[in-house]
Formats: sequence, C-alpha cells, structure tokens
Amino acid sequence: MSVLETLKERGFIKQISHEEEITELLEKEKITFYIGFDPTADSLHVGHFIALMLMSHMQKAGHRPICLLGGGTGMVGDPSGKDEMRKMLTPEFIDHNIACFKKQMSRFIDFSDDKALMVNNADWLLQLNYIDLLREVGVHFSVNRMLSAECFKTRMEKGLSFFEFNYMIMQAYDFLTLNRKYNCVMQLGGDDQWSNMLAGVELIRRKEHKPAFCMTSKLLTTSEGVKMGKTVGGALWLDPQKTPPYDFYQYWRNINDADVENCLSLLTFLPMDEVKRLSSLEGAEINQAKIVLAYEVTKLVHGEAEADKAKQAAEALFSGGSNLNDVPTIILTAEQASGKLLDILTTNKVFASKSEGRRLINQGGLYLGDDTVKDVEFELSPAAFSTDASLLIRKGKKKYYRLLLQ
Repeated sequence: MSVLETLKERGFIKQISHEEEITELLEKEKITFYIGFDPTADSLHVGHFIALMLMSHMQKAGHRPICLLGGGTGMVGDPSGKDEMRKMLTPEFIDHNIACFKKQMSRFIDFSDDKALMVNNADWLLQLNYIDLLREVGVHFSVNRMLSAECFKTRMEKGLSFFEFNYMIMQAYDFLTLNRKYNCVMQLGGDDQWSNMLAGVELIRRKEHKPAFCMTSKLLTTSEGVKMGKTVGGALWLDPQKTPPYDFYQYWRNINDADVENCLSLLTFLPMDEVKRLSSLEGAEINQAKIVLAYEVTKLVHGEAEADKAKQAAEALFSGGSNLNDVPTIILTAEQASGKLLDILTTNKVFASKSEGRRLINQGGLYLGDDTVKDVEFELSPAAFSTDASLLIRKGKKKYYRLLLQ
C-alpha cells in the first residue's frame, strides 16, 4: 500500500492539488515535503498533533520532511480562522518558542543523518528587500483572487490589515525558497491553510516552470465538528509542564464514543484492522478502546514510562487499585493546607480561576474524599487529612488530585 493510500485509509486527507500526479509521484519517488509551524506559544498543542503524525507517516514511507519554523511569519501572524489581528510577537519570544518546538518534534520525527530538516524562515524573510519581493513575487499574485480566498473572507467585514494581507505571499515565498534550496516539491498542512498552500504551488509553477503540489489534512474535530483539545484550563498542550501526562491521558480516556475511531485512526499507529475492531465495541466495552487510545497517544507524546504511570493512576482511581502515587499530587505544608479550600485549589491550578471554582462548588461538582463540598467558604485544615497525610480531591466526574501534607 502506498503512503497516500495509507493516509486516505486512516482519514487524513481532505484536499489534494493534483491527485493523479501526486499518486504517481509518491509511488515512484522519494520526495522532500514540508509543514510549517508558527511559534505563537512555547509548546505545540493537540491541534498540531495531526501534522506531526502526517509527517511521521510520510517519513516512515521514505520521504524527507522539512519542519519549517515560522520565525519570520510568526512576526506577522496568520489571519486564517481569526476574528481579529493576532498579537505581535517579539523576536526573543519567538526564538524561545522555536527551541521548545524542536524538542517536542524530535519525539515524532527522526532528524539524524539528514532524514529530516528543521529550518527557520526568519533566515530568508527577515533579509528581504521589499522592492525586490514586489518585483519577483508580487507580480504573480492577483489581488482579486487573494480577496476571494477563504482565509481572508471572514476578516473582510471587520477589517483586514495590509500587514496580515501579506501573510499569503510570505507563505508562498517560503515554499519557493524551500523548493530552490532543498528541492522541496510538496507542502502539507491543515485544511484551513488550503488557500495559502495553493498560492505557493502556483508561484513555483509560474516562476520555476516545474511541478509543485500540496495536500491538506482534516482538522482534529469531534463528531459534532467542534475542534478537539480544548479543556476547562485552556488548550491541551504537548508540554508535560503545561498539561501533565495524567491529565493528557484522561482527556483521551474520556472522549465521546463517536470519536474513538477517528482518534485511533489519526493519532496512533495501530493497524487499521485493530482500529476497526476496537471502534466496533459497544456499550461498556468501548471503554477498552478508550483505554488503548489514551495509552497509545500518551506513549507517543510523553514516552512509555509516563503512559504506564498515567494508566496505573487511572486504574487506581477507577478500578479499585490502591497505588495513587501517579495521580497528580499537590504537596502542601501545614500552613498552606490551612485556609479557604477555594483559594488553595486556585493557587495550585486545580481551578483556572476562583469563579470557575465557585461555579463548580455551587453545582455540587467538587468532592473532598467521598463528601461533596457544599460551601464556597469551606475552610481546609491539616486535621482533614488521612493517617497517610493525603487527601483525595475530585473535580467533576473524573478528574482527581491528591493533596499531600508535607
């Protein structure tokens, strides 16, 4: 089976620029392709997950990935899917984020012996002469066509700055540069990038008079079409300091039944026969599929040891096990364990804010041991802790934390 057939079978592919040519190319040749990542935060999040898996499938089939880090484009910001202009980032912030991205990407991509490249578009974009760019690239762009692109449409009513209008040109120029330097012939990315990606394909075909291609993957959404990876505390990050491995595991363990097959197909390397078998389970048995999903995804992102810990912690809580060592633990001194519970849990990031905590307590969704916390003014004291100096907190139906008295 060719890599394109694999990607289609697993549900990755949304749009293809030149399907017949691409089918033949991927069957006969080993190509260089790229995916771009703008470093707008200091960690990749679950929205990047499909791109990393897509890149990994391609590399396993013998094709060479380029991870393009947007040190230059990140200083402008992609208007696609945004209601307003992104915050302008400083070069120092962008450089720090790029260093964080490199570490996380190495879990998915093999960069040894030139099997993959990591480059930063700041290396060429920040050196551009504006007049030269207009003469070399600008002449190949129709403003009418750009204005009809999906990535600009949603911004036309509220206002689209000329600053952001240049983003499509910059992304197309990236593809042209990578084509010239590394013979990169294909761009991959999320389906929200279709217009920008086509611009790069057309620019290469016009200027270089040779083939270039693009393919988009579908975005990671629920069966209702809502983007996955949003939690009460914000995005689901790949950095263990921002989203602990246990919380990451629990997110996938608790997805809706209807999303199991999609996530197993896109976010694991399990054979499709096994994916089909697991997703066909019904009733309570579907939970076995969710456990496999949570474990496989956590293993990919955080490693086998952390996946084992998260699984054991979940089993201890939900299957009557006794080892709670791997449950997210908050260590408190006697002084820190004395005071309003709402304040203690907010300080330790169990709640994103006090208002979230108040709302949960008023709804009867916070538990201290087996007891529901009914009063937002409830005072905690060291006397509430058990003989092993621990106290189990349950937030909502399935989120547990262990308070440990030092």
